[in-house]
Amino acid sequence: MINKINEAVDYIKASYSEIPEIGIILGSGLGNFTNEITIVKEIPYQHIPHFPVSTVEGHSGKLILGELGGKKVVAMAGRFHNYEGYTPQEIVFPVRVMKFLGIKTLLISNAAGGVNPEFKVGDLMIINDHVSQFVPNPLIGKNEAELGPRFPDMTEPYKSSIIQTAKKVASEATIEVKEGVYICVTGPTFETKAEYRMIRAIGGDAVGMSTVQEVIVAAHMGIPCFAISVITDMWIDGHEEIISHEEVLKAAKLAEPKLTHIFKELVKQL
Repeated sequence: MINKINEAVDYIKASYSEIPEIGIILGSGLGNFTNEITIVKEIPYQHIPHFPVSTVEGHSGKLILGELGGKKVVAMAGRFHNYEGYTPQEIVFPVRVMKFLGIKTLLISNAAGGVNPEFKVGDLMIINDHVSQFVPNPLIGKNEAELGPRFPDMTEPYKSSIIQTAKKVASEATIEVKEGVYICVTGPTFETKAEYRMIRAIGGDAVGMSTVQEVIVAAHMGIPCFAISVITDMWIDGHEEIISHEEVLKAAKLAEPKLTHIFKELVKQL
């Protein structure tokens, strides 16, 4: 694993010699955020040694290196998922690469389904905790001490100080934000009505198919994280509306300006 990470890092550094401070992972329909970055280099995933390749609509599949808010950043325009057939270790490989490139903080976005009845489509939900038991843990297998401890602590997977800064940024811009627990599932099917009821019963406010494995590996490597979900569809008990990926992408696009503002200002203040 260390050799693979170093090969990927060496390839990237051959094109971009700066050290990024902040890593950013952009979810479904949220790739336009990269327009805010002063781009120095774009590298398609397929060119980077050992990188997976995005196969999902709404994920462009390239690594963006440049500057945002006076900070050097590296952004993933597109991520990887269990349902694409990738192993948990492949899904999180880019997070490990970003750590070796030098990032000190990781910002993550995703599109998620709302299960909290107080939410509505288009809301932004800051993730303050998650439930990971529905997806394979990416740390299963031999632990490499250079990457992190065998049993990493997960009491604060989402950095509370960054959450408070983000809430302040949103308040100053009169952007309403929710806060809650994110449940990760493998997909690619959307949830059944019984599954939605179970997710709500165990304390979930939103459900999606990404993020949690990335955050676990970030915690393993000592990277503080902040994550936010765009609520792109809603489940309410007794509501029979059919959910499609096209509707998810459309809702994400409408909410993107709010998320973009929060991320831009957050980067400045980190």
